[in-house]
Amino acid sequence: MSTREDGAEEPMIARDATYHRAPAELRARVHASLAAEARASRVPALWRALSFGVAFAAVALVSWNLALFQARPSPRDLLARDVVTAHVRSLMAGHLNDVVSSDQHTVKPWFTGKLDFSPPVHDLAAAGFTLTGGRLDYVGGRAVAALTYRYRLHVINVFVWPEPATPDAAPSIKARQGYSLVRWTHRGMTFCAVSDAEAAQLTALAEALERADAG
Repeated sequence: MSTREDGAEEPMIARDATYHRAPAELRARVHASLAAEARASRVPALWRALSFGVAFAAVALVSWNLALFQARPSPRDLLARDVVTAHVRSLMAGHLNDVVSSDQHTVKPWFTGKLDFSPPVHDLAAAGFTLTGGRLDYVGGRAVAALTYRYRLHVINVFVWPEPATPDAAPSIKARQGYSLVRWTHRGMTFCAVSDAEAAQLTALAEALERADAG
């Protein structure tokens, strides 16, 4: 009786097994189950993509609004711009004074009936600032009094308007477009002096005006 090695022997399961084709109903259920799993795996990916898109849009919107906020000038910057513009405009021929006088008793009455307030007017020649007159001007969205002084070769505009609810504030200094600006509040009035003179001279003018007004 001849024998064969196990390695040459065809596996019994392959030789003797009986094959049956799966019923159509079973195949349909398997295919349906696989399709459902595929759809379920795609849904989270879609939501992740949508969530990322929404988050990106939100960050972009916040960044845009922040950039707009930072680019928007503050009320103080807008006021400084108006003051410098009014000062430069006044230096054009014939625009500096509506009333020309170094006498405070002539300049102050001139504003009567032209404004809804009476600006404090003082001759400060003893402090080195000579009153040269005044005019009406428009700053910060309202009519203001503009008092003009001369310090050596420098023209100084002092804009005055009422702010009754604002407490007294010491002079604050700002520079813009090559001009010095000094702003302060005293007895319900806001003052803003502007000139190409140094800020130290405008601060001295502010202190002299406060002393004269207090006296």
